[in-house]
Amino acid sequence: MTPHPTQTNTVLSQQDLLEAGLNRSPADNPPREIPRLIGMDLAALEAMLADWGEPAFRARQLHSWIYVHAVRDIEAMTNLSKGLRNRLHQDTRLGQLELVDKQISRDGTTKYLFRLQDGNVIESVWMPFQERESTSICVSTQVGCAVNCGFCATGKLGLKRHLSAAEIVEQLLYVRHDSGQPINNLVFMGQGEPLHNYDAFIEALRLINQSAELGMRHITVSTAGLVPQIRKLADEQLQLTLAVSLHAPDDDTRNRFMPINQRYPIAELMGALQYYYDQTHRRLTIEYILLAGLNDSDTHAQALGNLLETLHCNINLIPYNPIGAEYGFKRPDRLACLRFKRTLEAHSRHKVTIRLERGTDIDAACGQLANRHQAPARS
Repeated sequence: MTPHPTQTNTVLSQQDLLEAGLNRSPADNPPREIPRLIGMDLAALEAMLADWGEPAFRARQLHSWIYVHAVRDIEAMTNLSKGLRNRLHQDTRLGQLELVDKQISRDGTTKYLFRLQDGNVIESVWMPFQERESTSICVSTQVGCAVNCGFCATGKLGLKRHLSAAEIVEQLLYVRHDSGQPINNLVFMGQGEPLHNYDAFIEALRLINQSAELGMRHITVSTAGLVPQIRKLADEQLQLTLAVSLHAPDDDTRNRFMPINQRYPIAELMGALQYYYDQTHRRLTIEYILLAGLNDSDTHAQALGNLLETLHCNINLIPYNPIGAEYGFKRPDRLACLRFKRTLEAHSRHKVTIRLERGTDIDAACGQLANRHQAPARS
């Protein structure tokens, strides 16, 4: 009999890597030599243009072109004077993302591979939902990730650095411009652990909400369970949706593929989630990846229902999206997923859904972002 995949033998070394990565300072972002317009709020634009002798209304016009219209060319800002456009060309840059690759799935999902100014690359995913006439974008918050969940391709990259707020925001603006459609929903579920890059995440969040005019209730952030940051986010009292990558109802199971559980075990995590709800009164989303033979039994379903009994939450089941046979995980068949859902519903008062599969044919689904189509670095 083939043993179930487990990371028990490597968990100490992974935990050492996790500790080193999670203790890295957010100051790892590269310095900006030339001012970048994307990332500047209205007050910053007003201050810059005031120094140039421009009236305040010009800053409001510029702000609208950047964040509301999401233009990619200063020359498209036609209500600005030619002199001001020339000055902007000379003394600033609009953004920094360079499109390296773009793949379109048979379901319409589009994956973007962007090169950053320092040569690192990240991925973003745009998802149109024709049945409900809405679009969503999934953005990255780090280059790589320190959390190293066993079933996630991004974790295999390791953490290279945090993204700046501007780099996070520009993903949304670039995709909005490229798609030619408004973005209805934003999910921080791309590469990286958003709450590990807390300060830049919050700065980007406020800029998107206040400047790009996307309501907080249309924004979701996913975390692997950084307990102090969950409590800190709760104290912000924002009206976004917090999604938590739980993936197991007990510590023994969760330790096998989520090294972070050794630092913040389930009991501690559940306390933070209850605190989050008490502070925000926002129902949480519990994410649960179904891994064949590991966490998909009736016993696991019953234990999950018991664990979440008093928490105000919805439960989103995610059949495992393959990232490579060498990692040893398998996707349960459809009947096994449905059986788990029915068993969980019988032992839970919560709404339980199975996530709609999107973009698996282009490695754009949950857990699959790994820059696999990375172009050679520029010389």
